[in-house]
Amino acid sequence: MNFILSGSTVSGGITVGYAHLVSTARLEVGHYEVPEEDLENEVARFDEGLRRARDELGALKAHIAPDAPPELEAFLNLHRMILDDSALSRAPRELIRTRRYNAEWALLQQMEKLTERFDEINDQYLRERKADVQQAVERVLKALMGGHALPEPALSQEQRLIVVAHDLSPADMILFKRHHFGGFVTDVGGVTSHTAIVARSLGIPAIVGLHHAYQTISEGELLIVDGVHGVLIVNPDPLVLEEYKSLQSQLGLERKRLKLLKSTPAATLDGTPIELYANIEL
Repeated sequence: MNFILSGSTVSGGITVGYAHLVSTARLEVGHYEVPEEDLENEVARFDEGLRRARDELGALKAHIAPDAPPELEAFLNLHRMILDDSALSRAPRELIRTRRYNAEWALLQQMEKLTERFDEINDQYLRERKADVQQAVERVLKALMGGHALPEPALSQEQRLIVVAHDLSPADMILFKRHHFGGFVTDVGGVTSHTAIVARSLGIPAIVGLHHAYQTISEGELLIVDGVHGVLIVNPDPLVLEEYKSLQSQLGLERKRLKLLKSTPAATLDGTPIELYANIEL
């Protein structure tokens, strides 16, 4: 069955490929009371989970290709800074000691307290930084609960894959560095999310805010990602497929022509040099 989903385009272009579903489901966190005599052991368990999450972020830097956009390392550093903040590294320890929360529940409660503040921010870019806090905390929760990072899919030399997920963090995307993905589509996220910024830096067509893509698309289904209009076409018919392949070729030729102009000095038709300046002062 073919159908169309609409979302927000965050990185232009058109790509055709096969769906690769990636699960990034939120972890279910249990709540229980820690016995008085075990409180310091629970604090130590929290510290160990935090250390493992920091080490994982540090290790991911080694997976960044030399020609990768600098944003990738910057986002990893941001997640480490979030975990180093006292609101997440110290406050949960006090909740464990004073309220006898288990480590996971203490961290979750502190995260929810922090993210509520982001909801009150008017600026969309700053408001969406709530996702960075959630993604950093989920890495610690996975460490505490014995979870593992996203597995890399099997290499595919025959076809370009399109990642379909409920959500993706920049750290998740680094794990797929060996793969030449054709595009990314997610159920949530906005045009200023860090995943969107990474997709733009990599020049990969991407659509966010599709709401139900992960639930309705099956592994291996043929997809068209129209990053120009923010449209995802699932199981396109032959006529639509041929039309989009033609559009994809045209866009590719246009990009090649633009690349030729990249190093060309800016000048008017009569040879007058043009210099472009920008004032980004707030």
